[in-house]
Amino acid sequence: MKQFILLFIMVVAFVSCKEEQKTNTESADLIVTNAKVAVMDINRTITEAIAIKDGKVLKTGTTEEILKLKSDSTKVIDAKGRTLIPGLNDSHLHLTRGGRFYNAELRWDGVKTLKRALEMLKEQAERTPEGQWVRVIGGWSPYQFEENRFPTPEEINEATGDVPTYVLYLYSRGWLNQAALNTLNIDENSKAPEGSSYEKGPDGKLTGVLLAEPNPGLLYARIGSLPPLNEEEMINGSIHFYRELNRFGLTSGIDAGGGGHKFPKDYVGTKAIAEKGEMPIRLSYYLFPQNQGDEYAEFQEWMANNKIGQNGEIHLDHGYELEGGGEFLAWSAGDFENFLAPQPMLEDRPTWREDLKKILTLHADNGWPFRIHATYGETIEHFLDVIEEVNKETNGKLTSNRWLIDHAETIKDAELKRINALNGGIAIQARMAYAGEYFVERYGAEKAKQAPPVKKMMDAGIPVGAGTDGTRVASYNPWPALYWLVSGKTVGGLQLAEPSNKLTREEALYLYTNGSAWMSKEEDVKGTLEDGMYADFAILSDDYFTVPEEQISSLEAVLTVVDGKVVYGSKDYQEMNPPLPTIIPDWSPIKYYGGYQNK
Repeated sequence: MKQFILLFIMVVAFVSCKEEQKTNTESADLIVTNAKVAVMDINRTITEAIAIKDGKVLKTGTTEEILKLKSDSTKVIDAKGRTLIPGLNDSHLHLTRGGRFYNAELRWDGVKTLKRALEMLKEQAERTPEGQWVRVIGGWSPYQFEENRFPTPEEINEATGDVPTYVLYLYSRGWLNQAALNTLNIDENSKAPEGSSYEKGPDGKLTGVLLAEPNPGLLYARIGSLPPLNEEEMINGSIHFYRELNRFGLTSGIDAGGGGHKFPKDYVGTKAIAEKGEMPIRLSYYLFPQNQGDEYAEFQEWMANNKIGQNGEIHLDHGYELEGGGEFLAWSAGDFENFLAPQPMLEDRPTWREDLKKILTLHADNGWPFRIHATYGETIEHFLDVIEEVNKETNGKLTSNRWLIDHAETIKDAELKRINALNGGIAIQARMAYAGEYFVERYGAEKAKQAPPVKKMMDAGIPVGAGTDGTRVASYNPWPALYWLVSGKTVGGLQLAEPSNKLTREEALYLYTNGSAWMSKEEDVKGTLEDGMYADFAILSDDYFTVPEEQISSLEAVLTVVDGKVVYGSKDYQEMNPPLPTIIPDWSPIKYYGGYQNK
């Protein structure tokens, strides 16, 4: 009997020890309680709390359930009833380029009046040192201003005086003040690149307005001629830009390359942060060829020296990774989205098909994913002809990897079916929110009702990801983009989408989370807050699901977490906000105004 009792005690002790070990193993590093947790699983579960361990979601459930996973070392955060969502993921955002230029640019994003925008221009001109420029490079719409108009050249000149200044509206037009024209030696005899022009007034003199008709080469060239920041300033700007994205609850972004942004030399800011293991945002990037006529050679060099999923010697777990080629593949196949100018036609560029086919074949042979910029339905129809041809000739290798169309504002039903048959995806952006008024003026309100036809894409079973196309064609702030998806309205309040093409708030959020994760083949690791997924999330300033529709644009994060670590905190969580280096250079507009404006 004594032996039995002794054995029983030993068994109980063993089981208790095992239970204790299990509890210790499952104890959380971080717990958030008293929240409205939108798990964004297939059932659209809403619960109260979340537990994090080793950078991943351990469990979601009631506050009572989740607190059972607390140990002495667990950090507990009280959400105080706020909404908690998976971290936002912009499927088309020019992150590395945005960080490279961030500290040099005056942002008009979100500014409410033209009067205030011009005041900022004047103030910045007064502090800009000799040899530098004042630059406003996209991210705004004249219809966001109470005045509902562009600045005039006279107003820009009056505000900036003898300080060279460049103001850019999307990739449609730009303004150089007289000091900038003098600095660049541009006069009435200067010749603009084909497809663009220098505007002249009735007196034959230059107004300072640069017109893309629709080729933005002239606008790109002017950006490229501006004095660069040094490497230290670019690293500093990238750190501050990524914190700015964290401010809005962004935890991931897919970089679509960009004109005037050469790999690898122009990626030094982000690369330096990644090498230190300090990326506060998960970044996948595509490579965009820079030189028309040399695209094939550029891709050959990149493919010989870089592997998908890596960046040289840097290989972070879904932190900073090479994804593929695009968004431009061949410049001759570009269809520029300037709604202030007539639609460009591929037929006007006789080599586009040959150029595109050669580059697509190279991608198929090397197993590289690709994405391709295509605004208009007619362009997409032609592109799909080439994609289908190359796919057939390579025995399906081309579309065996992820591939997608970017933009697709006027895509047609027949092409949706073709994309679906080829296992492709579509990344849509909020460009219409910033240029919708000009789209309506040129193509009509009827066509704008389904531009792009987001609901049709989703109903067709095509993977769809959402984004902004910031920082130039739209603002990088995701919340005006979510507002556009839900309301169908521009930032100026013009109703574009018809009811059948507006999304529910849950649908829009899905496109900005798990939908976008598909674009980088990461839908199994991020985009929801299910058990085992990456612990990337944001606690919001107000409840996205219930605030009045027009208030969606004003939402921000009060706490943002990436890989289970706090990367941004404000208001009740200000003390958790990681320290930032002082903004450099001292004259940086970001130092005085910050990025996105709410006034």
